[in-house]
Amino acid sequence: MGIASDIDRSPEAGTPPAFNVGDLRLDDFICFAIYSASHAVNRIYKPVLDELGLTYPQYLAMVLLWEKDGRTVGELGARLRLESSTLTPLLKRLEAAGLLTRSRDRVDERQVRLNLTERGKALRGRASAMVERLGAASGRDADELHRLRREISALRDTLDAAAGAPAS
Repeated sequence: MGIASDIDRSPEAGTPPAFNVGDLRLDDFICFAIYSASHAVNRIYKPVLDELGLTYPQYLAMVLLWEKDGRTVGELGARLRLESSTLTPLLKRLEAAGLLTRSRDRVDERQVRLNLTERGKALRGRASAMVERLGAASGRDADELHRLRREISALRDTLDAAAGAPAS
């Protein structure tokens, strides 16, 4: 169940508003707004992702490697908030596409390092269209989008803390 935005306004000054969950309507759920917005973003990204030959999770993994090549699988999983069982097949597909290599760390063989190939590095320039598409489609300026991202990230972090999830 999501958190409804339907709130009862308290007549007492300084008293925080209370959530009214008596009338559950889908359009009042913050979780549904975030979920459906995520799908809308993916629809905007899809034409570029198709051109790049990437899924959205693969694109996110590539973004992290463009930020810092040579990350470990564990680092990637923590940042993407993905379990190994989800991440491993994704990375195998990126490796099969010739975008990255996976190799055991020389110092700690338990760690698997990810390194971009030349082809993977070259894909970065073409991927910049993703940000431009979202900016144009959103009708919001960069400052508004940055503020929105900060607010959503803060909400995620607060919810993770309440659920006892590890911070990333």
